[in-house]
Amino acid sequence: METIDFHRSFITFRIDTLKVQPKTVSHKPPFTLNNARIPLDARCRIVEKATDEAHEFFLGANCKTERVGVDRDIWLEPNADFVPVCSRTQWMALKTYAQVGESMKLYPPSLGDQPERQIIDVEETFDALSIDVKQAPGEALPTPQAIVEAVLANRLLNASCRIESDRYVAVLDFPIKTMNANERDWIYQPDTGPVLLPDLSRDPDELLVGMNLAFIAFNTPTWIEVIVRAATPVAENVSVYHYSQATRLESQNRVVALG
Repeated sequence: METIDFHRSFITFRIDTLKVQPKTVSHKPPFTLNNARIPLDARCRIVEKATDEAHEFFLGANCKTERVGVDRDIWLEPNADFVPVCSRTQWMALKTYAQVGESMKLYPPSLGDQPERQIIDVEETFDALSIDVKQAPGEALPTPQAIVEAVLANRLLNASCRIESDRYVAVLDFPIKTMNANERDWIYQPDTGPVLLPDLSRDPDELLVGMNLAFIAFNTPTWIEVIVRAATPVAENVSVYHYSQATRLESQNRVVALG
């Protein structure tokens, strides 16, 4: 079988202000051209049962808001975590500041404040977007013993978790970063993330905005438990984004070893 080689898969967006003025930046780019290459952290593929229409969404690695190529003061203030989530035609910029509700103005300022979830068509803000998903040979591990032995042999591992609603089937694909293994009782448990967790109650054109970030754990083939990033109160009138909402879902899980 084949599986995603996340270590060689990337999202690359190209800004060329001589061609397209970007609409997701919160500062004037120091140069007219930049290619930003971001590792692929996870994929979510959703198929509508009635039509077999497929929708793919991709999660890029977390980074920080920055000025590229300057000789000092690289980090924007206030600084934000920046996480890209996209399809091949739409882009969602997730920016997280010190507390919920903080933001910066977009550049140029006439565009207003940047929302915490800004969604825009790719062609409106980038010169190009490349989503390069590399495939590699994979071996599905059929038993807890096979999974534990692969962990202790330091093999690269992916997971694939299939969840569904009345309307959709969704498959969450991601690399297993942290993995627990017990060779006495043959117990395994990934504790890894972030992954893309869809809201399967939404219509197809709202699936992107409904994507949440979550960490995921399981130790059987039949269910997962996720803890979801959400606005979390920490003091009176103060909330932060934190992985705080835990839930359990029926799922069909598979662990795959690369190579």
